[in-house]
Amino acid sequence: MGIFYGLETSASALTSQRLVMDVISNNIANATTTRTAEGGPFKRQIALLMERSPEGGTSVGNGSKVVDIVQDIAPPRMVYLPGHPDANQDGYVAMPDIEIVREMVDLTIASRSYQANVTAFNEGKQMILKALELGK
Repeated sequence: MGIFYGLETSASALTSQRLVMDVISNNIANATTTRTAEGGPFKRQIALLMERSPEGGTSVGNGSKVVDIVQDIAPPRMVYLPGHPDANQDGYVAMPDIEIVREMVDLTIASRSYQANVTAFNEGKQMILKALELGK
């Protein structure tokens, strides 16, 4: 464990949480997308986080990394919109299963985690600078 261990841990969490926020933002932006290149409505995406362990082992405090971005398996919501171009014969449109409130809660959690890691990074940096001053 080196002097920069704490900074590396916070930096990995910053990178992970930024990607999580990007995925959530993409979900919110596509909450009403009924037609994609793959066909059907947009599928909600979820960033899967894992503890970062450069040595291959597991121990607390190694930071985090995004290991994958997967699609939610929930079926689409069927909404009655008979005039919509993607409506079926009964007037229902397959809409993404994205709840804006849930996405906003997840975004708030990721944002607070990001802010906490910015604070931890800055405090770690200040401690290293103070240690260097003592060494003069």
